[in-house]
Amino acid sequence: MTDTISYTTEEIAHILKVSKLTVYDLIKKGVLPSYRVGRQIRVDAHDLETYKDQAKGGKTPVKSETRVTAVHSEGPKPVATSTRQIIISGQDISLDILANYIEKKSTTIRPLRSYAGSLNSLVAMYQGKADVVSTHLYDGDTGAYNLPYIRRILVGHSYIVINLLSRWEGFYVQKGNPKNIQTWADFITPGITMVNREKGSGARVLIDEHLRLSGISPYDVEGYDIEESSHIGVASKVVSGQADVGVGIEKAARLVDVDFIPIMKEHYDLVIMKTAQNAEFIELLQDIVHSDAFQNELGAIGGYDLSRTGQIIYETP
Repeated sequence: MTDTISYTTEEIAHILKVSKLTVYDLIKKGVLPSYRVGRQIRVDAHDLETYKDQAKGGKTPVKSETRVTAVHSEGPKPVATSTRQIIISGQDISLDILANYIEKKSTTIRPLRSYAGSLNSLVAMYQGKADVVSTHLYDGDTGAYNLPYIRRILVGHSYIVINLLSRWEGFYVQKGNPKNIQTWADFITPGITMVNREKGSGARVLIDEHLRLSGISPYDVEGYDIEESSHIGVASKVVSGQADVGVGIEKAARLVDVDFIPIMKEHYDLVIMKTAQNAEFIELLQDIVHSDAFQNELGAIGGYDLSRTGQIIYETP
């Protein structure tokens, strides 16, 4: 019976009581056999039970050699044993598009997607559980994006930071802005309720930094403990009247149809470890993000500033 059952990475994380990043790490290392159906990674129940039995016995699970298979519209394609799986961590749709381009351009690299927030993604990279990380982390003390956090978290590592895009962050408010919300100080006005983002996300860092700089205690903000895991989720809370204000990107405001008050333009950068193994991959990634086809596809989505796309923001010696 178990031969006909398969699980998604999210289901496996729930079964094993671990994070999705841990599941991706097991797949990446080849100790948990997997295959793809379209863009979804799946693991057969038999292989999961085998892994659990080996783990219980204190044995190191044997790496899979031929189990990973990609299924495309033109039919299944077996993946060579030399295929390297790359975990791309971050939540923006631009990363899904990037993963598709990598898959089209390379026969030796298979991209996997993790949808963790910026801060959690950097920590995962430090732990060796992510290969490409997107960050949009605002540092209130310097007014800079990303580098202050990258330098602190990836201390002792060699890496390159490449700009993917820039985008506007701002306040989501109900149509016509009936509560006249304009600044961070309005978040503590009686009768105003906010909706927050989850801990570890770039938007949450932006909120916490601006509240700190404004001298506002989170305990004084109604709704600070109400969390959503996406920009769309935040905007939906506002449009439904469950909250008066939230913080997110302009594109989500267009999709959900709430009013948007821009507050600052953020830099959305990619971080990749500089290793001998990654040298060719970094070249491939740079070729993709500089290409007209990739940039035209991002430009068609709207809400992105691509004027610095592909620019190297920082590179360790």
